[in-house]
Amino acid sequence: MAIVQSDGAVTLLGGGALGAGDLALALSRAPVLVAADGGARHAAAAGHTPRAVIGDMDSIGSAAPLFGGRLHPIAEQDSTDFDKALRNIDAPLVLAAGFTGGRLDHELAAFHVLAARPDRRCVLIGAESVVFLCPPEITLDLSAGEPFSLFPMGEVGCISRGLRWPTAGIAFSPAVRIGTSNEAEGQVELSCDAPLMLAIAPRAALDAVIAGVGRAPGWPGR
Repeated sequence: MAIVQSDGAVTLLGGGALGAGDLALALSRAPVLVAADGGARHAAAAGHTPRAVIGDMDSIGSAAPLFGGRLHPIAEQDSTDFDKALRNIDAPLVLAAGFTGGRLDHELAAFHVLAARPDRRCVLIGAESVVFLCPPEITLDLSAGEPFSLFPMGEVGCISRGLRWPTAGIAFSPAVRIGTSNEAEGQVELSCDAPLMLAIAPRAALDAVIAGVGRAPGWPGR
């Protein structure tokens, strides 16, 4: 059973780089707050109390006594705190802030988790972009001219409508062919044959992404 169960969207706060408006933006769309280990320090600094703090507790520091029984330590070191938290949240959507920017290895690890947990609908919020794992099919109400990128985490096919450069017939692979720096012509429709394609949209498109991910069919867990 998941540590956190919610009928509404959840904000998951990490301990990495956090912009001034990131937490407020996430909470305005996903008011249930959960912290991943060091994310509890960001929560405390902003005067928020997470419903739960999940992780190995190696970076929570002096914030630990503030949250008492809300701490849920997971000691294993084979996964990141983002993974530990995401797999223990049962919610229709997770908005994750504090996981991009800063250390590149941490950011890459966060992208890995999106692909490793395809059954969890999660959108990463960054300083300029939002990132999510493409569902089997998704429709996004984007504005013409908005940048839109596709980055494969493995071998995957993706049929698109509404992108300046169509993607049908392309054998995507991280070492062979990627799909960055494309452009929306308006509404974008994507159909992917495996849970291995990351989509990257402007931060300003967050609401369109939330709506699209929310109504899309989901992937089963691995």
